[in-house]
Amino acid sequence: MLVGFSPRKQNLTLYILHGNDKNQELLAKLGKHKTSGGSMGGCLYINKLADVDQTVLAKLIETSFQYMKKTNNVK
Repeated sequence: MLVGFSPRKQNLTLYILHGNDKNQELLAKLGKHKTSGGSMGGCLYINKLADVDQTVLAKLIETSFQYMKKTNNVK
């Protein structure tokens, strides 16, 4: 899985943070969120989309997708 999404009862969970150090600057601009798994990997939790900058979220998903694609040799 390169990018994952799970709409849970408590929050929206995105599995996008593994290994990409460029995520940190985007996370700083994102808005209200939580992460797990340390600074280089894990999950992104958002209570509701209105809490975050959706343009930054889209960029975060795209950069994570491209990073995972590159590091896992997916064409």
